[in-house]
Amino acid sequence: MEGGAMSRRAFMTASAASAAAAALPDAEAPVPPEPPREGEPYALASKRLVFTTWLFVRPGSFGWFSRDGRNVSVAGSEGPTEATFRRGDDPRGLRIAVRPAARVGPVVRMEKPWEVNGKGIGLATVIQEGNRFRAWGMCGSGGCILESSDGLHWERPELGLVEHGGDHKNNLVPFSFWEGGVFVDPSAPPEERYKWVGLRSISREAYDAFRKARPEAWHPRSERKDANLLFALCGAVSQDGVRWTALPEPLTLEHSDTMVTGYYDERLRRYVIYTRNYMIGQRAATAEGEPPLVWWGGDAGGVARRSIGRTESADFRRFPLSHVIVEPGPDMPPDDLYYTNGRTSVPGAPDHHLLFPSVWHTSNDTTSVVVLSSHDGRLWHRLPGPPVFETAPFGQWDGGAVFGGTNLIELPDGGWALPYTGYDVPHKYPRGQFRFAPGLAVWPKGRLVALESEGRAAFSTALFLPPGRKALLNALTMRAGRIEVEVAGPDGAALPGRSFADCRPVVGDAYRQPIVWGDRDDLGHAERQPVMLRVRMDQAAIFAIDFE
Repeated sequence: MEGGAMSRRAFMTASAASAAAAALPDAEAPVPPEPPREGEPYALASKRLVFTTWLFVRPGSFGWFSRDGRNVSVAGSEGPTEATFRRGDDPRGLRIAVRPAARVGPVVRMEKPWEVNGKGIGLATVIQEGNRFRAWGMCGSGGCILESSDGLHWERPELGLVEHGGDHKNNLVPFSFWEGGVFVDPSAPPEERYKWVGLRSISREAYDAFRKARPEAWHPRSERKDANLLFALCGAVSQDGVRWTALPEPLTLEHSDTMVTGYYDERLRRYVIYTRNYMIGQRAATAEGEPPLVWWGGDAGGVARRSIGRTESADFRRFPLSHVIVEPGPDMPPDDLYYTNGRTSVPGAPDHHLLFPSVWHTSNDTTSVVVLSSHDGRLWHRLPGPPVFETAPFGQWDGGAVFGGTNLIELPDGGWALPYTGYDVPHKYPRGQFRFAPGLAVWPKGRLVALESEGRAAFSTALFLPPGRKALLNALTMRAGRIEVEVAGPDGAALPGRSFADCRPVVGDAYRQPIVWGDRDDLGHAERQPVMLRVRMDQAAIFAIDFE
C-alpha cells in the first residue's frame, strides 16, 4: 500500500472474505465470548474464606449529606461547612499479616541403595489425593515417587519400573521431575489427568524446527552458549502419575531453569505456568559487537535480576512465551533476587492464590521464603511481614540455603505445611560434597495469614453466596479482646436474630468454632440469598472462616 490506499488485490481479498463471512449461516458465524460479569455477589470456589487479599473486604462507602439527610456529594450546592461527611461499612484498624512457620525435617533421609550414592532427596511437588499424600521428586540421582498418610512420614512404594542392583523393588521412575512440577488436571480425559511442566535441554534439530514453526514462542536466552545447551519449556502427561509420556513438541523455547510450576485454572479455563524469568533492560541498538555471553546476576556478574514469569493458554500443547509478573521491587535491597516461585493455593480454596518464592540474598549467598498473594493468579502483591522462614544457622542440615516447594497441604491435625528443600551449604558453594533433604514449613491450625488488629477494628465483607449454613471461625484473641459478627442482607439490614446484639462474643483460641447468635448457629439466610458479614474485633486475628 502507498499513501494509505489499499491495493486492488488486497481490496478484492478482503471483500471476498467479508462476503464469505456474510454468507455463513447464523449457526456457523463466530460468536465472541461474553466477558465475565463483575461485582457482587461473589462466589467462593470452596467452603473456605481466607483473607489473603482485600477482595472480600469492602472498601467502605461515604457521602456528603445535607442537614435534611440527603446525599449531596458532587451535585449539591452547600457551602464549605454546611455538608456533613459520613461513612458506611468502612474498614478500620486492620492489617493483613503473615505468621512465621515452624520447621520440621528432614522428613525423608537417604537410606536405600539407590539413594545413598546421590546428593540427597527432594520433593518437587506434593499433592493430597483423598486421605493420602503423593510426592514427585528426586531420590539420589533419579526421579521417584513417595507416599504418606500424614505428610510427615513417607513411604517408598514398589513401582517395579526401574532396575537397580538387579532388583525392581523400588520407587524409582524413568522420568525426572526435578526441573518442574506436577499437577492434576480436572478438565482432562483420564489418560491425561496428571500433567508435568518443566525445563528440558533439546537437540539442535528439534530446536531449529520449533523456532522455524513458531518464531513467536522463541527467546534468544534459550540458547546457553556457555554450556552448549538449548533449553525448552516442555510438558508431559500421565494417567496414573507414575507412567509418563513426554509431549512430542516443546511448549516454548526459553530459559527458565528448575522449579517450574503449573496448574489448571477452573475459573479462567486455562492452563497456567509460572517460570523463572529475569528483570533485565533492552540492549542499546547502536552498541557494537556481540551481546555479553552472561546476562544473569548473582555469581555470574551480569545485570539481570531473577524474577517470576507467567504464561497461560487454553491449549496445554501450545503456550506463548512467559512474561515477568513479579520482579525485585524498591522495597527490597538492590542485591536481593526472587529466585523461585513456589506457586500454590490455600488448602481447600483454589481461588486463593499464593506464591512462596525464595529470595536469594546474594550479599551472603543465603535464602529466605516470603509470601505473595493474588485474587486471580495474574496480579500479585507481597504480604506484609518478615520472611516465613529463613536459612538455618550454618552447620544444620538446612543451614546453607532453603527453597520453597509446591504445594501447600493440609495435615490431618488441621495444620498447613509447605514442603521445602534444605541444603547444607550456600547455594553457589562448590557442589562436590553438598547434600540436600526435604523438610516441611508448618503452620499449626492453618494459621499462616491473618486479618488482625492491635486494638478496636471493624470491617464488612463483600456480598457473597454462602457455601454452607454455618460459619466456623479460626481466630485468636487476647484475653481482653473479642470478635463479634453480624449477618446482613443485600439491603444492608441485619438478618433477624443475627445482629451484633445477638452474637455471642468469641474470645481466646477459637479453632473452627461456630459463630453463634443466641441459641442459633446458622447464618439465618434464605436459600441462594447473598449475605455480608459485619465484624467487630478487638486485639484479635482472624485466620479463616469455614462454612458447612
